[in-house]
Amino acid sequence: MSDIIYQRIISFANNMKVAFISCHSFDKPGGVKNHILGLHKEFKKRGVQSKIIAPRRLASENYGKDVILLGTSFPLRFSGSQGDLDINFNPLAIESCLKKEKFDVLHFHNFGFPSALQILERSKSMNILTFHADLSGSGIVRTFPQIVKLINKIVQWKIDGIIGVAPLILKIFKDYKGPKVLIPNGVDLDEFNPKVKPVKKFKKPRNKINILFVGRIEERKGLIYLLKAYQILEKKYSNLRLIVVGKGPLMEQSQNFVKENNLKDVHFEGEKKGSKEVARYFNTADIYCSPAIFGESFGIVLLEGMACRKPVVGFSNKGYKQLLEGTKGSKFLARPRDYKGLAKILEKLIKSKKLRKEMGEWGLKHVQKYSWKRIAGQVLDFYKLCQKKSR
Repeated sequence: MSDIIYQRIISFANNMKVAFISCHSFDKPGGVKNHILGLHKEFKKRGVQSKIIAPRRLASENYGKDVILLGTSFPLRFSGSQGDLDINFNPLAIESCLKKEKFDVLHFHNFGFPSALQILERSKSMNILTFHADLSGSGIVRTFPQIVKLINKIVQWKIDGIIGVAPLILKIFKDYKGPKVLIPNGVDLDEFNPKVKPVKKFKKPRNKINILFVGRIEERKGLIYLLKAYQILEKKYSNLRLIVVGKGPLMEQSQNFVKENNLKDVHFEGEKKGSKEVARYFNTADIYCSPAIFGESFGIVLLEGMACRKPVVGFSNKGYKQLLEGTKGSKFLARPRDYKGLAKILEKLIKSKKLRKEMGEWGLKHVQKYSWKRIAGQVLDFYKLCQKKSR
């Protein structure tokens, strides 16, 4: 981006106030939450006024003055994962918030029902939607295809521009007549980088090769397939250690698999809140593995691993496949659920310290294009485009 274009965007941005609207509770870690926080942080650096609107799940939640808790989130299980059902029981609170804050842009991230509709109905701002979800992998959408039609009707009604974090997402909105753009997820290179101190207890003995999993322990994230791959590998290599960061409904099942198969050196570390703590685990790893089997529209965790100079391995779900397509990293993706294929890829890295270093260096170089500085600039540029189109 040239300095002239950058200054024009800054001038335009300094005259606006943005609300990032999450349809997901901020009580738990997640990719959409990280995306919103990354944009918000970069906007603040540039002097752009922004706040976050998120539904409340717990009575004790408090995230500071920049986060407005509006409406209530109820956990909703579907398609091997967890979502949110959002509702504002007091619609007057929405009107009061919008009147007080006077936002120029309401930037929705995914679309929570019925809360987003309640907000959109009362909006007098420019309305932007970033869609993060791969609906093609959703069982509920296969059962009720009308959901996609409903979302398309809503965006035609009152959305001024659509951002997809991956090409597969924009296909959902092929009939949308307004501005559409592909802007990928970003990664915070200030927090995820090779300089972050590792978790001390896992750095000894030095000959250990640490394989890391970070994610919610649920069907979609595929931890069981990594455990099966690890079962194959530990019979051949005595210096392996598997570190699992996260929790979820399949935690007990995963722990039972470890016990029943007498897997050694598998450590369940639980959920770690805050990217600084998660970054320490990435820098503890020698190899990062994300065996998600479906429903990944992008792959933020892969970027976080790359940013910490780690080789990344996973399954070729649609999101990961598109992210790494045409790069050296694509060779380190196995077919979804093929744990034997996953074990073979992991083994290549286990056997070669040189290859681990080579792929780590490649990833660190590749991830620079996903810095929040770059991504935020593209978002602001899109706001400007949508503003012109709406006139």
